[in-house]
Amino acid sequence: MSALLLPAFLHSQPFYQNDEAAEWADSTLTNMTLNEKIGQLFMVAAYSNKGRQHERELKSLIEDYHIGGLIFFQGGPVRQARMTNRLQAAAKTPLMIGMDAEWDLAMRLDSVAKLPWPMTLGATNDSALAYRYGSTIGRHCKRLGVHFNFGPVLDINTNPDNPIVGVRAFGEDVERVTKMGIGYMMGMQDQGVLACGKHFPGHGDTDQDSHHTLPTVNQSYVRMSEVEWEPYRRTMEHGLASVMVAHLNVPSLDKSGTPTSLSSIVIDSLLRKELNFEGLSFTDALNMRGVSSLYPPGEVDLRALKAGNDVLLFAEDVPAAVVKIVEAIALGELTEAEIDVHVRRILMAKHGAGLSEYKPIEIAGLVADLNDRSTDVLRTQIFDNAVTVVTNQDRLLPLTVAEGETYTVINMGSRLNDNLETAVELYTDVVSLDFTGNNATDILRSAAKSDLVILGYFTDDTNPWRRFKMNDAEVQFLQRLLLQNKVIFVHFANPYGLRSAGDIDKIEAVLQAYQNTPEAAQAAAQIIFGAQEARGTLPVTIGSLLPGGHGIPTIDLHRLRYGHPEEVDMDPAFMARIDAEVQRAIEAKATPGAQVLVARRGVVVMHKSYGRPTYEARTMVQNNELYDIASITKISASLPMVMRMYDEGRLDLDDELGDFLPETVGTDKEHLKIIDILTHQAGLQPWIPFYVKTLDVGKPNEKYYRKSPEEGFTRRVAEDLYIMDSYEDTMYAAILESPLTKAGDYKYSDLGYYFMKRIVEQTYKAPLEELVDEYLYSKLGAWSMGYLPRNHFDIDMIIPTERDQYFRYQLVEGDVHDQGAAMLGGVGGHAGVFSNANDLAKLMQMYLNRGEYGGVRFFREETIRQFTRCPYCINENRRGIGFDKPQLEGAGPACDCASPNSFGHTGFTGTIAWVDPDEELVYIFLSNRVYPSAENRKLISMDIRTNIQEIIYDSLEQ
Repeated sequence: MSALLLPAFLHSQPFYQNDEAAEWADSTLTNMTLNEKIGQLFMVAAYSNKGRQHERELKSLIEDYHIGGLIFFQGGPVRQARMTNRLQAAAKTPLMIGMDAEWDLAMRLDSVAKLPWPMTLGATNDSALAYRYGSTIGRHCKRLGVHFNFGPVLDINTNPDNPIVGVRAFGEDVERVTKMGIGYMMGMQDQGVLACGKHFPGHGDTDQDSHHTLPTVNQSYVRMSEVEWEPYRRTMEHGLASVMVAHLNVPSLDKSGTPTSLSSIVIDSLLRKELNFEGLSFTDALNMRGVSSLYPPGEVDLRALKAGNDVLLFAEDVPAAVVKIVEAIALGELTEAEIDVHVRRILMAKHGAGLSEYKPIEIAGLVADLNDRSTDVLRTQIFDNAVTVVTNQDRLLPLTVAEGETYTVINMGSRLNDNLETAVELYTDVVSLDFTGNNATDILRSAAKSDLVILGYFTDDTNPWRRFKMNDAEVQFLQRLLLQNKVIFVHFANPYGLRSAGDIDKIEAVLQAYQNTPEAAQAAAQIIFGAQEARGTLPVTIGSLLPGGHGIPTIDLHRLRYGHPEEVDMDPAFMARIDAEVQRAIEAKATPGAQVLVARRGVVVMHKSYGRPTYEARTMVQNNELYDIASITKISASLPMVMRMYDEGRLDLDDELGDFLPETVGTDKEHLKIIDILTHQAGLQPWIPFYVKTLDVGKPNEKYYRKSPEEGFTRRVAEDLYIMDSYEDTMYAAILESPLTKAGDYKYSDLGYYFMKRIVEQTYKAPLEELVDEYLYSKLGAWSMGYLPRNHFDIDMIIPTERDQYFRYQLVEGDVHDQGAAMLGGVGGHAGVFSNANDLAKLMQMYLNRGEYGGVRFFREETIRQFTRCPYCINENRRGIGFDKPQLEGAGPACDCASPNSFGHTGFTGTIAWVDPDEELVYIFLSNRVYPSAENRKLISMDIRTNIQEIIYDSLEQ
């Protein structure tokens, strides 16, 4: 994020104070009676959840006492909008509507979007994000008919025991708070919503709550001038609309002990004259015990007005206050001219908020407008930039996933959830455990089996004042865990809570994530696994070793991260179009379900599952479930191992089969070139139905099969079906004996990949399934990807393919659908790999990254370029070397919009994995269109896969 660019000039007064506003204010003021003027001084509390009697009381105050505004508290957006419209209709002068929406309307209302706490935003130290934060709040306030937002909080939170400000502040550092406050204010006021800096003269250095008592600030005038007032000076220079004066006892400012909100020394002498502030002055709520315990309603209002305040906020008894003010005017304690000054400021502010041309709130579409996608994007980006690495011993972070390493996520705290587990699972297989306070021994015993534990501490995120300190049982559990495990501790809570965690410098890595939200968990996981850099810094000091501003940067290992289309210049409307296209396929019974993943520039912007595993299933397809990816196996297993051989100088593309496989010598396959096989122009037959010769009257022949494994029959084909181990030789013999067609002509064939499998296994002297897992999948963190999924996953996690009525006579579930690969025991060079969309996308992103992913170099860039080119396009053969490429003309695997540099592969079961380097796109579609029968070709005839691809390209913003 770049720094906020400020305008070339600085406002010397609030933006709304101009000639036009003055003319409207003067004209309106001239036509007001004294009582109407006095009424404008009051902003009364309103609740949209209190019913009609409360509304009738407010209407009476509007009609009888001409109150100038309302401050809305709890309720809902539609209720508040309707209530506002009705009450505005009763007002002679339009009401000024205010709210405490420090972190957006969700601070008070249900059913609306919620932004992170200001301190979370402060951890980004990014004024551009602060501007967008304020702009978003302003847009939402304006849509709801709110003219004043009582924010930003400009307090410098230097006291970690502050019970009321805390995470409502941007931090403890003057420069950080000032910069973020200016950004917030300007963003909001640029939307036409007036800001209010609070709580003047500074509520950050207290350990008491003015809602309940009168806090004392024991700081000198000089210190407050240098620290507490600097954010006010700077925001005033940029046109701050108003200031809220707190209920504080500050002896260095007013030795009488008078609360600052009632002190003319603070308001008139300091705020107006010394700081030269010309905007509105609000009291803090007059029902708060900081002043209401000293003076009764009416009296406290009068004192606040005499002190110089313009707006009397949350007046508890307007009639009593009006009587007091009228009496004071009659006694000469106040003058009508003084009232006029206050009311004129109020009316100018109303003009600035658009109330000179008041329009009722449009109810239609309100909730949708207040829950817009741009808010979701901003929330994600704030957490991405806020999460802070506090400790990182031996540069543990970011993690590089190693083969065989095991990970456990432990959830601890008062509000447990699966956010962290869900986020981590996108990068590696994980076991998740919940510490509940009385199960420490069991959790520790289970965790001892793991190479690394990621411990998440979760607190209630409902509001900033919930408990955030770790209790004794939690601290003891953490200390015991450190004795046996390598630990990454992620603190999803108020940063001050880290003070209760003990010696955090003894933990291998600590991340401060600020809040208990899915976005915070995702950002933390992305930093842990190197999908993004750590950029956040602590906005406050946590003990002597962790000062404010501390944050350890980490590197980006170019793993996939997860975000929004808008971040990578894509129109988000494409997702709804894909939803509709997949639903069209499901309704037409082209497939019972599917997974779709779209990534651009390394960011997954869509990752979604649809439908059911079968048409009869009761459960829905989940993102972590595995599909048989069919011929995508070619570019997921055998081809990458051939590419490795090429990288290592063990294979040249002009080499011949006879150079590797002695059994081909003397046959017409001996001189077939590797490049011709991989581009499907070697003249091999498309396929051989090997299974047909093993049937007896249409059923598996007992000569070749057994119902359970036994010596010589150990290769599983399907449930209760094991083939003779030596039958593989028969299959290879059939390939060697099969006739060749004309060399040089393109004809797609699986048979070459039987040879590739043998070449790879003989070269590395290990089974293909072990080689790809060790060399590829484990290093990618593609934990779901591989052969023989039944050996690693519950059957419920594996999507079925066909109800086979011609060979296996059963539902094929967890076994490869391809008959030839099944007869090889489930491991073919051409078929047999299973995966979910997310893990397959990691492989494709590695190709897009030119052979690198997660800090691991898998292939040389030159190797990627070599294998993904089209060597024989001139001969009307579109294929890359192993990879498929866009059609040269007519229908093909990709839409016409895919660039010539794009590549990938499709699969018989209804799958596609495609990469476009020109647009930095990864597209994955997985389905089981062969259920219940492979004869179902609707997915193909309906062009579902290419239609979706075209939708993706349509979304790209040029």
